[in-house]
Amino acid sequence: MNLKIALIVLLLYLSFGSTSCKKEELTEEEKEWEQDLHEYDTGNQGLKDHFNNIDYFDMGVAIPASFVDNTAKTALIKRHYNSITAENDMKWSSLQPQEGSFNYTNADKIVSFAAANGIKIRGHCLCWHNQVPDWVFKDGTALATKEQILERLHTHITTVMTRYKGKVYAWDVVNEAIDDGSRTYRPSQWYSMCGEDYIIEAFRAAREADPDALLFYNDYSTIVPAKRDKIYDLAVKLKAENLIDGLGLQGHWSISFPSDDLIKQALDKFKSLGLQIQITEMDVSVYPSPSDPESEYTAEVEQQLTAAYDRFFTAFRSYSDVITSVTFWGLADDKTWLDNFPVAGRKNYPLLFDTGLRPKKAYFEITDF
Repeated sequence: MNLKIALIVLLLYLSFGSTSCKKEELTEEEKEWEQDLHEYDTGNQGLKDHFNNIDYFDMGVAIPASFVDNTAKTALIKRHYNSITAENDMKWSSLQPQEGSFNYTNADKIVSFAAANGIKIRGHCLCWHNQVPDWVFKDGTALATKEQILERLHTHITTVMTRYKGKVYAWDVVNEAIDDGSRTYRPSQWYSMCGEDYIIEAFRAAREADPDALLFYNDYSTIVPAKRDKIYDLAVKLKAENLIDGLGLQGHWSISFPSDDLIKQALDKFKSLGLQIQITEMDVSVYPSPSDPESEYTAEVEQQLTAAYDRFFTAFRSYSDVITSVTFWGLADDKTWLDNFPVAGRKNYPLLFDTGLRPKKAYFEITDF
């Protein structure tokens, strides 16, 4: 063997030998992670396949209209989700910023994308104390009367729901009307000017506009006992008039909250109503406390996030007889509202896909059951 050939053989040996040693040094956990990623990359199954709604529930995602123009994001959406919620583009200030002047451009874009890909649409939301224009509550420079406000509410709901009749299968009719404290209802402009009637009238208008659409009341902190019980009482009133089909439980939770017991107690109580339950806004903050300063997304934090998602989805699967949909409030960690709430500029990592749109360990944890 001449010197040149000997050197080539030596280099090949060192190269393959080094690779072999590295592979042998992988832990079992690392090998499993590599295998998970390989199967994901070479397969085509997504969340909607793992949680086939015949056996479990629909899997949804909230998106802005801009995502429809992003091929990487639309590919992720089509692979994983069979339900879409417009993150902001169906809220009042987006659809009717001035009285009588409706702008459906972004909402139509999302609805058209969903229809073209066989994806359901959840409407969010028809009546909320945020993102509602000031003109709703005014008559010129004076305050509007209760009658004027309720008429505007009826007109808005009727107009929007008529446009999307047969396209939007479910609506969050009223959003976040229950108070977090000792009051029953949030002291919003809606409530201060119309009392409880605005809630009832919103659901009546929605039922009239599209009798086939599923109507939901949607709120956060639904697993906190004091607020949970007030939501339950409101649902009883609405159900007595056949005005509600389900409750939307926002899943803006964290790696440390809520406990399994709180989730079970809430789901048991709401299940007793005989209404559908949908988890409407799922994300899991990596910060145990809302005011925690920004910290690094370490392997330890990722494990805590994975364990939290595992707990939550174990509960959801056990109530799949009443939970009909789970919707994530965001597609991936590159764009989440939690980056600016409740601490502005604090990066968060609350979703199943990372900033590069790759599945995180939590993804594999909740789909391995």
